[in-house]
Amino acid sequence: MIRLKRAYDAVSRADGMRILVERLWPRGISKATLKVDAWPKDVGPSTALRMWFSHDPRKWKEFRRRYFRELDARREAWQPILSSARRATVTLVYSSRDTQHNNAVALQEYLRKKARPRARRALR
Repeated sequence: MIRLKRAYDAVSRADGMRILVERLWPRGISKATLKVDAWPKDVGPSTALRMWFSHDPRKWKEFRRRYFRELDARREAWQPILSSARRATVTLVYSSRDTQHNNAVALQEYLRKKARPRARRALR
């Protein structure tokens, strides 16, 4: 199962494995407070893509297309997340204020598409 959670929300046991999916550390939060199990920086969108998108919902569709293309080229960055999600709960931790248009939402969608059909049900 893949869940999403803002970095500024309280940590919970239900989160399972917590993975920060940003290239930059969230502002104003300490490592002790965030409590992530992994921080694979390469799973986050490139700096150029992040700056182009600038969390503009009008660019969402194109952002997803470009980000998915980047992810296609970085299988080693996202494959361990998918493997972990097949075994247990994984929470993708992100810092964006926009809970609908951010890289964690896009990554969750991407991973669900990459999951095999039988495993896809478990990731919902």
